[in-house]
Amino acid sequence: MNATQSLIQASLLGEAVEHGPAAVFVADENGRYVAVNQAACSLVGYDRDELLGMRVFDLLPAGVELERWRAMLEQGALSGTAALRRKDGSTVEYSYVAGATTVAGMPVYVSVGAGP
Repeated sequence: MNATQSLIQASLLGEAVEHGPAAVFVADENGRYVAVNQAACSLVGYDRDELLGMRVFDLLPAGVELERWRAMLEQGALSGTAALRRKDGSTVEYSYVAGATTVAGMPVYVSVGAGP
């Protein structure tokens, strides 16, 4: 694949993720969101700027967040369901698969999934 094809592929993939049906949350090593797509925003009712000012722990029920985060760090991957706290105070079930990766030299944790 040449450089032009790589750029086109990256652009198409980026657009597909941004506008696709699955919620995508990307967090740094401290659990702070560094990227989210439109489906993630819709799922939890926050706009992108609000979510980018939050941490993974802000959406998970108290007592669960630290346990799941530690499991993610130790195992490098995690899947299951979680009840996410929405902006309006309600909760929504989120079925996800998450894993560690490196993007632009930065270690991140990517969670992809969907609500009901």
